[in-house]
Amino acid sequence: MKQSFLFILLLSISCHIFSQQADNMQPPYLQVPIIPPFSITETNHQVFKKENLPAKKVTVIIYFNTECDHCETLVEHITDSIHFVPKVFFVLACYNKMESIAAFETTYQLKNFDNIRVGRDEQYFIPSFYKVKFTPFTAVYNKKGNLMKAYENGFSVAALMKLIK
Repeated sequence: MKQSFLFILLLSISCHIFSQQADNMQPPYLQVPIIPPFSITETNHQVFKKENLPAKKVTVIIYFNTECDHCETLVEHITDSIHFVPKVFFVLACYNKMESIAAFETTYQLKNFDNIRVGRDEQYFIPSFYKVKFTPFTAVYNKKGNLMKAYENGFSVAALMKLIK
């Protein structure tokens, strides 16, 4: 009798525990849909944080890989279309070695754009916060810093323009 009671008690407790985990399965960016407190180290060794974002601009955070063809294509589209989205600020973060990030930045001449910052996510915060599975991962935030949309496999500038209108 005691064993049956103990078995039922343990079963009910385990069901309760697993049901709580299912409620928290959403990635943090959906639980807290505002710009996260990120920090990236730029190739000039300056640290760029959430606090450094310009006010009243749409913010696009892109987690990328310097060796990803889709990421390269996305960055080409952004730089080719940058004049269509002047009120958008882009943060490109990755975990590759700084030498690779610097080469990527040079290849796409990203230092030439005032509204693009590129850096290394030293703490691996961004992929953890967004639960990144594929690159490029993109999160778009409105002028108030609230999440508008997340793209798990990149996005197009046309889709961005449509979203922010």
